Amino acid sequence: MSDMNFASDNGGPVPQAVLDAMARANEGYAMAYGSDPLSGAVADRIRTLFEAPDAAVYLVATGTAANSLALATLGQPWQTVFCSRLAHIHEDECNAPEFYSGGAKLTLVGDGDRMTPEALRAAIAGEETRGVHGPQRGPVSITNVTERGNVYSLDEMRALIAVAQEYDLPVHLDGARFANACVALGATPAEMSWKIGVDVAVFGGTKNGLMGVEAVVIFDPARHGAGTADWEFELRRKRAAHLFSKHRYLAAQMDAYLTDDLWRDLATRANASGARLRAGLEAQGVTIENDTTANMLFVSMPRGVHKAVQAKGAIYHCWGDLENGPDDEAVTGRLVCDWSMREDAIDRFVTTVAEAMAEA
Repeated sequence: MSDMNFASDNGGPVPQAVLDAMARANEGYAMAYGSDPLSGAVADRIRTLFEAPDAAVYLVATGTAANSLALATLGQPWQTVFCSRLAHIHEDECNAPEFYSGGAKLTLVGDGDRMTPEALRAAIAGEETRGVHGPQRGPVSITNVTERGNVYSLDEMRALIAVAQEYDLPVHLDGARFANACVALGATPAEMSWKIGVDVAVFGGTKNGLMGVEAVVIFDPARHGAGTADWEFELRRKRAAHLFSKHRYLAAQMDAYLTDDLWRDLATRANASGARLRAGLEAQGVTIENDTTANMLFVSMPRGVHKAVQAKGAIYHCWGDLENGPDDEAVTGRLVCDWSMREDAIDRFVTTVAEAMAEA
């Protein structure tokens, strides 16, 4: 397979440090279902990282499970979740949030990947207007980095969270690329979560090099849910078949991720690759569609250029039909850099694009 692979940071390799940690966890016996010492230690390390000693911390294997179980814990079946029109929970999770919540719907806010305070306020105000006949107001879900590769600033997040707080609605942060956003903003995990009012954050690992683990961090378990949110989350996780028997293998990945700030190092590498790719393509006159970037670019190039570049081994996704239509018509492509992307592969891709554009 080509090393010019920009299809997704999901597709990259796992760092050796993570594999080594899993091998160590594989020695001997350990208590099941998260009762092993390593799982407890990892939860404490995440609390320390987030500067949140009272937070409840849970590990699950997928981002879909993390988001869906978190939102189900924050809301009720008769409520609606407010999210952007392009949010992952709407576009890419096959109605899992609705399924795990027992029927809560999604109310889509705005037209793009980033909500504005004005659009969010209007969407919230538009619900609870039909009494028992309509959905009730529920959680607000923010994604950073967004599904279109943009990064909300801390001030933009604060403004959205302030609107949610006006209506006493909990805030969920979809952090599949949490580390990439932190690095892009120069922020700590605490500064990008509870310090600006986030109630539940997903600290993603899978897109940033882990084999498969995400942490759900509930900052104030007593604030939301029937009883306490931590117990409710535990029940929902078990009922959803996402409580791993051999939980220590999830914990081992996260332990390596936290050691020596590997999580930040991997995201820094991915973001630097994204910046190198952006600079190279812009130098060739390629239009970059997202105005703020971490490790993901959306580029506009002629259909013929996409076809020529992919014919030479580049791997990435396009929005639109590459086979049918005029070669000079602009088509959007998505390019994602993972932590292992090499500089020479980026430079070779940029050169390939330049050659294709010259021949177009």
